[in-house]
Formats: sequence, structure tokens, C-alpha cells
Amino acid sequence: QVQLVESGGGLMQPEGSLRLSCAASGFTFSTAAMSWYRQAPGKERELVASIGGIVTITNYADSVKGRFTISRDNAKNTVYLQMSKLKPEDTAVYYCNARLSAGWGTVRDYWGQGTQVTVSS
Repeated sequence: QVQLVESGGGLMQPEGSLRLSCAASGFTFSTAAMSWYRQAPGKERELVASIGGIVTITNYADSVKGRFTISRDNAKNTVYLQMSKLKPEDTAVYYCNARLSAGWGTVRDYWGQGTQVTVSS
């Protein structure tokens, strides 16, 4: 059973830093592509950052480049999102995502429950 459990959200002041964690279980973590998404009130869910499995290439939304860093610790089955220079527009619920092979060339997305990040003075 795939499980993704996020932690680390909270209330931060602008220009602050925060690290989100996502503990994964129920699948072969080391080879799975992992991502962080976010959804602000009234907006669609958007990709924030992703990191490959076998080849750990990273990708970032333009809005977070230079401020956020995604990383993974395969020994701990955990993916992280280090956020710095936070802005009020970073306020959202942040979701961990695992995209896993579902056979026959298809994939299936799995989601955590989300963690709230609020940036406000």
C-alpha cells in the first residue's frame, strides 16, 4: 500500500525558510520519480519541483527557481523541499507526489494528504 506522509508546514514570515518532508512507503522509493505540488485557494494544483529516480534530474517551476531545492534520501525513503526567501504567494497546501508504473506503459499518481504553508507578516 503506497503511503506518502508530508510534514514540516507552518506559518512563516516573508523571506523565511522552511523544509518540507515526505516519508514514503509501499513502493521501491529509490527508482520512483517524486514531486512536490501546491494548491492555493481558488487556484489549480501546480507542479513546484520534481526529482527523478534512477537519474536524479531536478526540475522547478519558474516561480521557485533559485529559492526552492528538492532532494531525496533513498536510505530514509524521504523526499524534501527546502524553501527559502518565502513570499506570500507561496502560501498553499503542498502535496507530495509519487508517479509509479502501473504496467503496460501507464503510470499512476499517488498523493499525500498535504501540508499547509502560510507566508504572512
